[in-house]
Amino acid sequence: MVGDHREIVIPDLSRWRRGKGRLRGLRCVHSHLKQEPLSQDDLTDLALLRLDLMVALGVDERGLPGRLWMAYLLPQNKEGSIWREESFRSFYELELDFQEFISSLEDELHRDFSALEVDGKEKALLVSVVPRGDPYPIEESLEELKELARSSDLQVIGTIVQRPRELHPRYLMGSGKAKELVIKALQTGADIILFDQNLTPAQVNALAELTDLKVIDRTQLILDIFARRAHTREGKVKVELAQLKYLMPRLVGKGTAMSRLMGGIGGRGPGETKLEVDRRRIKERIHRLERELRELAKGRWQRRSRRRRSSVPILSIVGYTNVGKSTLLNALTDSRVKVEDKLFATLDTSSRRLRFPREREVIITDTVGFIRNLPPDLLDAFRSTLDELQDADLLLHVIDVSSPHFEDQMEAVEELLRELDLGRKPVLRVFNKMDMVDEEFAQRIAARYGGVAVSALRRETLLPLLARAEEILWGTRIVEEVALAGDHRGDRGPERTVLHG
Repeated sequence: MVGDHREIVIPDLSRWRRGKGRLRGLRCVHSHLKQEPLSQDDLTDLALLRLDLMVALGVDERGLPGRLWMAYLLPQNKEGSIWREESFRSFYELELDFQEFISSLEDELHRDFSALEVDGKEKALLVSVVPRGDPYPIEESLEELKELARSSDLQVIGTIVQRPRELHPRYLMGSGKAKELVIKALQTGADIILFDQNLTPAQVNALAELTDLKVIDRTQLILDIFARRAHTREGKVKVELAQLKYLMPRLVGKGTAMSRLMGGIGGRGPGETKLEVDRRRIKERIHRLERELRELAKGRWQRRSRRRRSSVPILSIVGYTNVGKSTLLNALTDSRVKVEDKLFATLDTSSRRLRFPREREVIITDTVGFIRNLPPDLLDAFRSTLDELQDADLLLHVIDVSSPHFEDQMEAVEELLRELDLGRKPVLRVFNKMDMVDEEFAQRIAARYGGVAVSALRRETLLPLLARAEEILWGTRIVEEVALAGDHRGDRGPERTVLHG
């Protein structure tokens, strides 16, 4: 390569060796005509291109080799240094067995990230980029993203946060942070870069090319979790539909180079490109899934009609994901709905009967959890499930009172309920997990918001919840009766009277 007095243009290096924990296998040696040290551009190229070595060779007034500067990347260290620079008064002072030097450096890099291997899980670096002045709750959202990653069996090994003045159109983050991202991924042996913000297809491609790693965003991660957790046919159809709608705008092609040539009259020319074929097939698949979903919806509508004719009141449990909705359903109805301490453990609606005193019965249903920034395609796909909430006579809004962000989560759920035209439904706020906080604090919070405090793990705490529910449904007040009914049951406790499967 021959440059000018300003720059040397480095060609495309994509064909050169690259891999997790590996350097590029290339070193860049170039001249500095005024014997100046390595520039910031030199060091940035060293980092972003993952070069083995960056060397600047000074040229003295006679045109002979003069001073020499070199830099190389470092494994993780206490100082947090990305590279080390060394300088020599003369080119002839440098004595370096390069092959041995670079082999030992790569061994150290490999040892660093091998120490971080965990149960064969993929390792993820979390990234959040929010413009300065934007009120977006970065820390809270990253905590939620960590939980999403855990639900998808990813091991989070670090986070990178940036608040630039404006977002970079290509990488979302500035070049300095992009450099830090590349080095951190190299030092830690990351497998996946996970962005808290939604990325455009061009940004995903650019970041994947820069880091040589899989790059996904929040929406893609949520879709992956839903794909793993869907068990019923309807749930699987909805998730596939959402995934295909997400994939459609992300199909990129390479023009007529990908054409499938057709022969014969009317078939000459570039023909239908592979990209067009892929898009057509996806559109056809979307139409088939939508048709199947409509058929499945008919069966659900018939079940809903039978429920309405039976005139049995319906209670629907709603709430943020992982607040204990399924645990509460199990405690109330003595059921065994699957429960996990993970986000979106429940995707498929469950319905059970709940018997009150005075031989009154209700149908109680569990629904998919809500979350901030739920992907629009996924919300559309599950809207038919959430439409069942229209038949509810009472919504039990379960809130995790032990979460430091319970108020934000509560508002996010109720905002979504308003979007679904459920704002006029009777709602009883149920502050769950009171066993994980001071009980007096939980009762005070519940009183402030007009709700009840419970622990789904302690069934005796559910009596006030049932009393309030019965008061709303039938306009009666039976707190004293509930307590008396329990006294007559002896050692088996009051919950056996009220909580019957």
